[in-house]
Amino acid sequence: MSVENPSAISNKSIVIIGAGLAGWHVIDAIRAKDTEIPITLITADSGDRYHKPMLTMAISQKKSAADLVRASGSDAAKTAQITLLANAQVTDIDPVSQTVHLRSATQSDDALTTIGYAKMVLAMGAHPIFPKSLPQDLVWHVNHIERFSQLQEKLAAGSQHVAIVGAGMVGTEIAEDLLKAGHQVTLIDLNDAPLSQMLPPQATARIAQAVKSQGINFLGGYQVSAVTRVSSNDNDSNDVEKLQVDYAPLASGVDNTDTQPLEPLIVDHVIASTGLTVDDKLPAAAGVEFDRRTGIVADAATLRTNAVNIYAIGDCMSINGVACRYVAPLRAQATTIADDILGHEHSGYEHKPPMIRLKNKAISVMVTGVPQAAGNWQVKTESDDELIMDLLDDNEVVSATVTIKAPAVLKV
Repeated sequence: MSVENPSAISNKSIVIIGAGLAGWHVIDAIRAKDTEIPITLITADSGDRYHKPMLTMAISQKKSAADLVRASGSDAAKTAQITLLANAQVTDIDPVSQTVHLRSATQSDDALTTIGYAKMVLAMGAHPIFPKSLPQDLVWHVNHIERFSQLQEKLAAGSQHVAIVGAGMVGTEIAEDLLKAGHQVTLIDLNDAPLSQMLPPQATARIAQAVKSQGINFLGGYQVSAVTRVSSNDNDSNDVEKLQVDYAPLASGVDNTDTQPLEPLIVDHVIASTGLTVDDKLPAAAGVEFDRRTGIVADAATLRTNAVNIYAIGDCMSINGVACRYVAPLRAQATTIADDILGHEHSGYEHKPPMIRLKNKAISVMVTGVPQAAGNWQVKTESDDELIMDLLDDNEVVSATVTIKAPAVLKV
């Protein structure tokens, strides 16, 4: 379909905002059931199809951004017979007239394009949180293939020192990936061990031990107060631009503003892995119910929002107060949305928490259910090589299970 005249797009079109895994899954699900209904995909980037979880493993595997792209946005759009509006920024949504206002990056003026929709799917994802201590112009994130590519290009110059702020799933995975690629890595977190927001201390202590055993410098219980640009004299030759990371110990339960800072780290790069948040601008414009902590509120069975003819999927939405930030459920979510949009009878989406698997090779961590660090965790199996713990709810029913195993290469 032609994209030269987006103003002419039919008001009966299904409009999808966001060309990540979630948005493309919806397109796949609709096209599996209806090959003719008009679909318009709007994205702020090129719309290329790639598997985002691979970004935390690709540097050590020497895979470039081009290697990770399965299909360009334009090629994928032709295959799916959809209209792709790439490099376009949605500025407003009018739920009364059912129109979307957007501006293309190629437009030389401030003119807006208006297109109508019969149904809309918000698949705009979530974006990294940058605390004030982590200025965006100095700090990287690995949440998008374009930024990943830019960082990878910088790291190609040779072994460098990288500080990662945040030891959740992504930060812990990137730390090992960079180490395997030959870089020096310092991993910093407010908590005493990685994954401490998700798992109990008995489990996270093993993860911390495995991370340290690899040679990663893990600084647990520390808060970064500033990242600034400095110059470092390299072998008595030209000054080399470095980054200074100021940090201090975080006393449990109290503010650390009066705590004496330690000698700052001097590093080549800083990566923020401090969580995700959802921009509320478009949900607010569309009149969609929104929670600042978890994102767009979606109906558990249909994934409809409270706004007429608007659905949500993926990182940007939540079900029953829980953010949906994992890849595994996307296919089932997309199938439900496709059936609902097309008016097909369906049994409703049944959310099943996916298995969470840490990609690190230094230790095997698998989690099922809905884990949370605080809770009644009970040991089921414990040995030097394995730890299995269950999280029991108020009714003594298992709501989550963590299984931690030492890989054979680490066994004595």
